[in-house]
Amino acid sequence: MYKALHQLGEYTLLMAKTISVPTRWSMFFKQLVREIYKLGVDSIWIVVIISLFIGTVIALQISLNVTSPLIPKFTIGYTTREIILLEFSSSIMCLILAGKVGSNIASEIGTMRVTEQIDAMEIMGVNPANFLILPKIVGLMLFIPILVFFSMTTGILGGIGASYFGNGMTPSSFEFGLQYYFNGFYITYSVIKSIVYAFLIASIAAYFGYNVRGGSLDVGKASTNAVVTSSVMILMADVLLTHIMLM
Repeated sequence: MYKALHQLGEYTLLMAKTISVPTRWSMFFKQLVREIYKLGVDSIWIVVIISLFIGTVIALQISLNVTSPLIPKFTIGYTTREIILLEFSSSIMCLILAGKVGSNIASEIGTMRVTEQIDAMEIMGVNPANFLILPKIVGLMLFIPILVFFSMTTGILGGIGASYFGNGMTPSSFEFGLQYYFNGFYITYSVIKSIVYAFLIASIAAYFGYNVRGGSLDVGKASTNAVVTSSVMILMADVLLTHIMLM
């Protein structure tokens, strides 16, 4: 308990140093564009591939389990849409990104800490937390809605593709289910959740990397701790946001 409270205090103090007005906006925007490309654009391929296959598998598994003649076939498309919009494209996808993006941030900042680059910035009067961490947080929060839209689109396309060769469903019934009682707020809900998750992923990973002490082995431990902690916090935030926004 003491260790958890100590880490929470360190995290809060680090975020207070991070979330401040940049001293040089030109440098901030250059770093922001770089981080958007590195953390966001480079993640599009994994989001598209995973979403396409998961959308296909969800549709196939639902079609295999909906065998009662009392259940209309369009429920396959309806259920697939609800799963992708409500949970997969926001929560599950961000859990995957926590492993890719979170470990990248923690290892990068951790390496700078153990090689004393951060100490050199402090000696020169630069705020390293603001210079290094803020562009990563803002960049991921700005680009995460685009990744969510890519995930939703490719996941639903995967389900449509499955309707052409899956047993028990037809493309027409699947597409009817996709349109049945569509609630546009679910897209807004997923985007809001993903932005919160993006902040958690980037800030928690940056915290563990920034506070590395030791050598290269400790950088690896920090990356592991960042992924585990951010994943747990995403699940906790998922429960809280669902209760607040949907109930």
